[in-house]
Amino acid sequence: MDKFKKIDSTIMPLNIENIDTDQIIPARFLKAVTRDGFGDNLFRDWRYDNNQNLIEDFNLNKIKNDSKILLAGRNFGCGSSREHAAWAIYDYGFRVVLSSFFADIFKSNALNNGLLVIQFDQKIIDEIFKKTSDDIHSSFSVDLEEQRFFSEDGFFDERFEVNEYNKTCLINGFDNIDYLLNIKDKILKFEESKQ
Repeated sequence: MDKFKKIDSTIMPLNIENIDTDQIIPARFLKAVTRDGFGDNLFRDWRYDNNQNLIEDFNLNKIKNDSKILLAGRNFGCGSSREHAAWAIYDYGFRVVLSSFFADIFKSNALNNGLLVIQFDQKIIDEIFKKTSDDIHSSFSVDLEEQRFFSEDGFFDERFEVNEYNKTCLINGFDNIDYLLNIKDKILKFEESKQ
């Protein structure tokens, strides 16, 4: 996974509530055993019609801003517990998802796979949707070390919560195994002290 300290980016708005994991990555694309290539099928049934033509008015097709931040409606990542949903979002290029509520399993899967999820009150999410509606090229920053989300124009400056374990993993680009290997000496020292 890539190391995550600070991201400066525009925002990709997707103002739809109750987006489930099958809409994020349809089940028919879950046959692969590696994490590569899932981004091609992110929101596949919303991005393409039955003839595999791009649906021009879907935001990921319509807005060309190479955003690293996905702004979603309430209850994002509900449904089945497939880890592939987080893989698809990450592989597409997003590094942050903002919403007023995340399904617990999706949130855990996202954080464990290098994708920062930030939960704000609905009022703040609505204000961010309005800001991106007024200017799709507005620039925002996510500073993980300071746990701040802010806009270039100073209109937004919000703190967010992330547990220390996930923060450490994201900053260092660690998965769970990398984290354990990183503290191997501490684990061995602890084991020795218990003998």
